[in-house]
Amino acid sequence: MRLKTPLRCLLAAFMTIAGILHFVYPSGFAAIVPDYLPYPVALVYVSGLFEIAGGVGLLVPRVSRFAAWGLIALFIAVFPANVNMAIHRLSFFGHVYPIGNWVRLPLQLVLIAWAYWYTNQ
Repeated sequence: MRLKTPLRCLLAAFMTIAGILHFVYPSGFAAIVPDYLPYPVALVYVSGLFEIAGGVGLLVPRVSRFAAWGLIALFIAVFPANVNMAIHRLSFFGHVYPIGNWVRLPLQLVLIAWAYWYTNQ
């Protein structure tokens, strides 16, 4: 399919930029980590690192399948933060997006499907 490569690059860029933002604005992401998880800032850094690794990895043919599976695992792992943000109407970088917070939940499924597309080249 003609769009598969450009969309791979788009997902890779999206994930790499999102990962970098975890290091630039860790407190904004830490604010949505559920209270029952320890060390929210550390979790933000770890998830940011994996976002960067997954994004870059999608562009490296030898590891792109592994990177896609890793991103799927990451999207599942961060889902509780998105649920927490929606249920508790938490602000994200100083703003509350009541509808947007709920839209993020099914968006995770889109991201999972998008990454899955790259698990079997």
